[in-house]
Amino acid sequence: MIEPLPSALARVSAMLNSPLTIRRIVFSGRQRAKQPNFQRVDIRPVELRGQVHLQVVSHDGKQDFTKNYLPQDFPLLELMNQGFGNLIVESSEEELILRVTKSGDAQVNIKSLANKAESIDLSHDRKKTRYLSEEEPIFRELGISDHTGKLKASRTDKFVQVNEFLKIIDHALTELERTKRVDPTAPLNLVDLGCGHAYLTFAAHQYLLNKGISVSTVGVDSRIDSRDRNQEIARQSKLSNEINFVADKITTYPIHSTDITVALHACDTATDDAIAWAIASKSQVILVAPCCHHDIQKQIKKSPKPWNIATKHGILKERVGDILTDAIRAQVLRILGYRTDVIEFVAGDHTPRNLMIRAIYSGASPQKQDFEELDALIEQWEIEPALISRLSAAITAQRNSALS
Repeated sequence: MIEPLPSALARVSAMLNSPLTIRRIVFSGRQRAKQPNFQRVDIRPVELRGQVHLQVVSHDGKQDFTKNYLPQDFPLLELMNQGFGNLIVESSEEELILRVTKSGDAQVNIKSLANKAESIDLSHDRKKTRYLSEEEPIFRELGISDHTGKLKASRTDKFVQVNEFLKIIDHALTELERTKRVDPTAPLNLVDLGCGHAYLTFAAHQYLLNKGISVSTVGVDSRIDSRDRNQEIARQSKLSNEINFVADKITTYPIHSTDITVALHACDTATDDAIAWAIASKSQVILVAPCCHHDIQKQIKKSPKPWNIATKHGILKERVGDILTDAIRAQVLRILGYRTDVIEFVAGDHTPRNLMIRAIYSGASPQKQDFEELDALIEQWEIEPALISRLSAAITAQRNSALS
């Protein structure tokens, strides 16, 4: 149902008049031509000093900011005016999903919930969410937990990395469900390009299974020993019928339709190969954590003023090259119809390679300005990004469409 945004927000405000019935509120996404202060805001009711408050946790990709409001002081309009594009309000009886359209109206969907009898947790300090428990058998097979299911102290960083990755997968699933771009009755296809020891491949597969989702997973790595090791773990874990490992290069692995493509820490232009593969495979979700940005770093010979004051220092030149590479990747994905953001994958004290490009297909058409900005950046730095050459035909088609 489409209705004016103020009318829809008035409906939300009425729901907030009964804060004890609220389970959660989530602000996410962004409206056209707007940029919210945070990537996502999660709200839930808590009891503080005998009174119900709404606890607001704002995420900027690096850290969380928490603030508690009395229900009558909750800044609903202020949050929406930041430019968020999506709003979910779940009460004990119904779920309201609001999406701001390109015209600025609200598309509202309301569904009744079957779990009306469940009590609402008002505790102030909840146990930290773990998307997979350390007691999962797959963690024992991977050597993250011991034979009793207890997390090994030496593998804590890996365990944290896995659960942060699953948080991103969970967000992607929510987006897929909201946009209905994946058939819920069909198996979900997940491909991990450059999977290595496949910690995240196995974790993502197990997490989806635990959610009751039928999933077919493929891990691709060029090393035969990695394939054999991972296939044996799949056999030991009784997952060999649902998850398969292939010894192949990203550039030669056959293109096929997929829902989620993952490429974590693929070195240098292997990340570009992975993005190009995902685009050709019409992947609905693309999650890449780049590594070793040598391609553009090597191409930077002369910097546009005043950037020479940075690039004359070797370490800063490397970081500028990193930023240029991933900014171009994100812009190309946006041009090709993906809603794209660059986020912190996991806190830097757990891994130094913590940047992730998250792209979810929306089908949105690019604007003339998108190409102008990309062209200007490439021209100023006199570079030839690998991803541009790999996707030249697709980019040209979108450019022609935007200019027609």
